[in-house]
Amino acid sequence: MEKIGLILEGGGMRGIYTAGVLDFFIEKDIEVDIVIGVSAGSCHGASYLSRQFKRSYHATLDYIEDKEYLSFRNLIKTGSIFGMDFIFNKIPNELNIFDHKTFNKSKSKFIVVTTNCESGKAEYFELKDMNKEILYMQASSSIPMFANIVEVDGYKLVDGGIADSIPIEYSLSQGYKKNIVILTRDETYKKDKLKFIPIIKSRYREYPKLVDAMENRHINYNKSLDLVKKLEDTGDAFVIRPKKPVKISQLEKNREKLNQLYEDGYNDAKEVYNDILKFMKKE
Repeated sequence: MEKIGLILEGGGMRGIYTAGVLDFFIEKDIEVDIVIGVSAGSCHGASYLSRQFKRSYHATLDYIEDKEYLSFRNLIKTGSIFGMDFIFNKIPNELNIFDHKTFNKSKSKFIVVTTNCESGKAEYFELKDMNKEILYMQASSSIPMFANIVEVDGYKLVDGGIADSIPIEYSLSQGYKKNIVILTRDETYKKDKLKFIPIIKSRYREYPKLVDAMENRHINYNKSLDLVKKLEDTGDAFVIRPKKPVKISQLEKNREKLNQLYEDGYNDAKEVYNDILKFMKKE
């Protein structure tokens, strides 16, 4: 049987769609050989591997009004609009406890994608111990301009979506020829060039290759979309994505909108359940 990859795009709060899909996967005991998460996708991927149904949902929506979770006050005080200590320490260790034991027993490899500020290239890290390695997940979720650079083990890292938003090529290069790809945008979406490039150049003038990666992000993103489509057409990729344009920003705080997007993800996965089984050759 061919090895199956699961690729999880980021998108900030749009990632709640992915949480819905993965909760359906948890319910149906759908397991893969490798999970590759980018930014918010890495966070939801961890809860999927710890088999904690609706943990991602509650870890997002229960604290959406809390200024410690998401606020411009955070940005002014700490340099990050998301409360990184709150999200990556307080929530998993005190408020919505992460199941390390189940995560550690998972047979799936878990890779988080980051962007190296100095090279402008993607860096891929396998996480085996969330207690020791959660900083890599924080780095994967650190959106430039809205979060600080994360320094860990000699690396200077930011959000993985800058260098590799949809890591399909990486998965193929690692030998995973069949991939389930969860996207947080509908089929009509194409990424436009980033605005405010002069501000980005000023902010990250010490990291010209990171600036180049941000300037060219739309090109690489759209190339990855094209490859996903090609693989979908040949039966080597199974894509789950929103059916209509997502009117939710990376920093969305509307509970009703977020809840609906979660439900969309769950129901979209449920609708194609038999097709997923056929794709994985488990029916």
